[in-house]
Amino acid sequence: MCRHVAYVGPQETLGRLLVEPPHGLHRQSWAPRHQRYGTVNADGFGVGWYADGDPVPARYRRAGPIWADLSFADLARVVRSTALLAAVRDATLSGADAEAAAAPFAAGTWLFSHNGAVRGWPGSLASVSRTLPHQDLLSLEARNDSALVWALVLARLRSGDEEGQAMADTVLEVAAAAPDSRLNLLLTNGDTITATAWGDALWYLTRPGGGTVVASEPYDDDPHWQEVPDRTLLAASRTDVLLTPLKEPTDASVPSPTPGSARAAGPPSLKEPRT
Repeated sequence: MCRHVAYVGPQETLGRLLVEPPHGLHRQSWAPRHQRYGTVNADGFGVGWYADGDPVPARYRRAGPIWADLSFADLARVVRSTALLAAVRDATLSGADAEAAAAPFAAGTWLFSHNGAVRGWPGSLASVSRTLPHQDLLSLEARNDSALVWALVLARLRSGDEEGQAMADTVLEVAAAAPDSRLNLLLTNGDTITATAWGDALWYLTRPGGGTVVASEPYDDDPHWQEVPDRTLLAASRTDVLLTPLKEPTDASVPSPTPGSARAAGPPSLKEPRT
């Protein structure tokens, strides 16, 4: 379900990252190569990017397929950014939330997307949703599983958790409540990328010319693309990528960094999921 991509690095046009690559997100909307669930991502799309001197990202989202939006093609040709997050959507369930249900979701300096599906939605997360402040539930941007997962991540971020911690704890909490969910999450603040591989494919590329791309699937055939192992937390900067294993919710041990992981400031402190 869905395809997404994030980038941090030297300034690029949106089109250079999303439209021009032979298997970029634009093409993945109708011809993905590594999508395990679903075949066409035509239920909406969105792009968020950061302008010079403004830490709050801009967003462009629509309810229809990306290939049908000629305005986006023109926008992507000229808009430049050093960081972006974009997604094309294959809806888990049909709904009436239109572009509000399309990633990226946003708050403050953050952009977020979810590739996957929560098993048993919405009933499976009824108990989890009660951990959120009432105002967070009442202000959900859309009535889908991705919006609620974002609310759980955001609540942790606002409480002071580091980004890796917030993402890891949310995945473990949702996976415990809804086993067999697919929870590939993607988050950026404009400087770094944090992601999880949980039940679906995730790849990253550290580009020789500078910059890091994290995506559901490679946008070209560059041999430097690396697949992220399942049950993994990824933390990336413009130059480095760190992979940290995530344990199943029933495993109380604390994960340690994967031997040989790329250099980074150090692994996030992963504590037990909150209930």
